[in-house]
Amino acid sequence: MYHVITTAWPLLLGMLLLMVGNGLQGSLLGVRGSAEGFSAATMSIVMAGYFAGFLIASRTVPNMIRRVGHVRVFAALGSFISAALILFPAFRDPIAWTLGRVVLGFCFCGVYITAESWLNNATSNETRGQTLSAYMIVQMAGIIAAQGVLLIPDATGFLLFVIPSVLVSISFAPILLTIQPTPAFESTKPKTLQELYAVSPLGMVGMFLMGGVFAAQFGMAAVYGTQAGLTLGQISIFVAAFYVGALLMQYPLGWLSDRFDRRRLIMMVAALGAAAAAVAIFAGGAFTILVTCAFVIGGCSNPLYSLLIAYTNDFLEPEDMAGASAGLLFVNGVGAVAGPLIIGWGMQQIGPSGFFVLITVLMSAVSLYALYRMTQRPATSVEEQSAYAKVMPSASPIAVEIAQDYYIDRSGEEEEEEE
Repeated sequence: MYHVITTAWPLLLGMLLLMVGNGLQGSLLGVRGSAEGFSAATMSIVMAGYFAGFLIASRTVPNMIRRVGHVRVFAALGSFISAALILFPAFRDPIAWTLGRVVLGFCFCGVYITAESWLNNATSNETRGQTLSAYMIVQMAGIIAAQGVLLIPDATGFLLFVIPSVLVSISFAPILLTIQPTPAFESTKPKTLQELYAVSPLGMVGMFLMGGVFAAQFGMAAVYGTQAGLTLGQISIFVAAFYVGALLMQYPLGWLSDRFDRRRLIMMVAALGAAAAAVAIFAGGAFTILVTCAFVIGGCSNPLYSLLIAYTNDFLEPEDMAGASAGLLFVNGVGAVAGPLIIGWGMQQIGPSGFFVLITVLMSAVSLYALYRMTQRPATSVEEQSAYAKVMPSASPIAVEIAQDYYIDRSGEEEEEEE
């Protein structure tokens, strides 16, 4: 790990600052929207804009990179991010905020794709696994740290919008000034939705439902906090709890994934997340219970993302896995766009508890559908299961492909050693 940090530190540092800026703007808008008098339904539209932009960029940015190159795309998108962050407090209008979120989602996805391509190019096969782990830790650490920055006193001013803009601007320096060469860029054509469903109904349906859960955490958690009457300090802890749980539970669930029937594990993990969300509905505003439930939900939902990809790969040849993952991420993105909209509507109808009601429904649906699928197809033996690639929902399709390639190579090496 030391060697990875010393060789890839400019990229990792840049990504850390980017994630602080991105994590801060999401929570900040949730808090600021309430101060501006925006309803939960209105804020759900604003928050959904980010995921719509992210989804569009995942399909269009690769072509941009092939036409004009990594450096130009990276610099241009970074400039748009800084400008959009500064403009939010100047235009206190939900339509302007929604458009700004679309721009941010598009640009952040493009920046991730570019940076992750560089990161992959900067590592060897021997260090790729450690690099992926470091990258995932940096992603989560940045979002968690952002919640602490939210506590800087500036409830109605410009400072908290200036800080993420500055952090994002600074983050480009270590990446653009690194001596690493510009990598060749290739992207994989995703499988069609029909092909995906034929390969793994659980993978496709589960990824769509989990897109809504992830969007709830990343887009609507701060909105819930303001609607529920939490203080700013409590909101920052509450939002951070989702990502602390995600970071800590990814590895033990990954270990279990390689040793047990994945459908059974998906069913149990989703049921645990649904139970935690159900407890939060009836918590009566008890902050300690809310934070504990957020930790469990984050610790279940984020690893489920990797579990569903790994389960789908169990029914694919290695050369088809990248295309399947690209398709699954598209389905997940569609669910992420729909998630905030449904949650906002629910919170408008039944109050703040609508946030946890939808998470309960979505994760229960994943658990029940996994149980149903267990009756429709025999389980894949543990020995024949594909490797579990640890990735977060905030990563771009490039990171998922890199992770899969690494774990496929690792599995092949292990099989050769056994022979």
